[in-house]
Amino acid sequence: MRELQVPEIVRARALLRGEEGRRWLDDLPAVAASLAHEWDLATIGVLTGGTDALVVSCRTRDRQEVVLKVMMPGPGNDQVRALLAFSGRGYVTVLRHDPDRNAILMEKLGPQLSELGLPVSAQIEAICATLRQTWSAAPDAGGFMTGAEKADSLATFIAELWREFEGVCSQRAVDLAYDFAALRRKAFDPDTCVLAHGDAHAANTLAVPGDEARFKFIDPDSLFIERAYDLAIPMREWGEELLAGNPLELGRRRCELLARLTGVDPEPIWQWGFIERVSTGLLLHQLGEPRLAREFLAVADAWAAA
Repeated sequence: MRELQVPEIVRARALLRGEEGRRWLDDLPAVAASLAHEWDLATIGVLTGGTDALVVSCRTRDRQEVVLKVMMPGPGNDQVRALLAFSGRGYVTVLRHDPDRNAILMEKLGPQLSELGLPVSAQIEAICATLRQTWSAAPDAGGFMTGAEKADSLATFIAELWREFEGVCSQRAVDLAYDFAALRRKAFDPDTCVLAHGDAHAANTLAVPGDEARFKFIDPDSLFIERAYDLAIPMREWGEELLAGNPLELGRRRCELLARLTGVDPEPIWQWGFIERVSTGLLLHQLGEPRLAREFLAVADAWAAA
């Protein structure tokens, strides 16, 4: 296997995990090489876009293009379990997996939705259409993080990073994120939940080869949660578009579009979207991406001020 360059964002995320992450980085070349040997793969090159795994384009002995993914320690097994449960319905198909090395071999999909030059509204429509397909699949969701747990974890995450980066956004935005997290935790109802993707943005939505009007998801966070959470991810994206006008008015329009396309109540979409925008903005500061962080948090401040 040729030498593989780990993307900087992946390296940074690994180092945030301390000794566990450093050990994963140190072992990664040998692990990737052993998998390529055992699965008879020729490597083509590292793919960018991921943050918690090394993702490598490969070719099988019969010249089929596939993707090898070696994930960091942690929730990777949940991701694999979700992908196997969906069996290719709206999600990338898993060809092989090795739970001991937190690795999967997947079908090669087409370009990311974010690369197709489509307007934001068309990208949102494509994401919503794919979500509707996956929500209807209804596989067993036992053992995945619940919506109540996710609300608690995001509130805790925001509190921890706010102590480190206090002042990068308004106190009002942080307080509102806490309030919304408490509301979503209280609203958790297993009877209305689905096995959600949890990070359904345009870079995780890839075209199906030969049919670029149809898409599949990669890299699920795999949550047992209300549908509104999946729609919070499009709410937190494309901040530049929101800042080009009145962020509150444009944000509300986007929320209404997401609700109309999916039949989901807009208020939970708005609340989860606000939490995601604050938490992601703080995370970007932690990862050394201040320009992107400012974009996320400027929208959150505008929404909170209203």
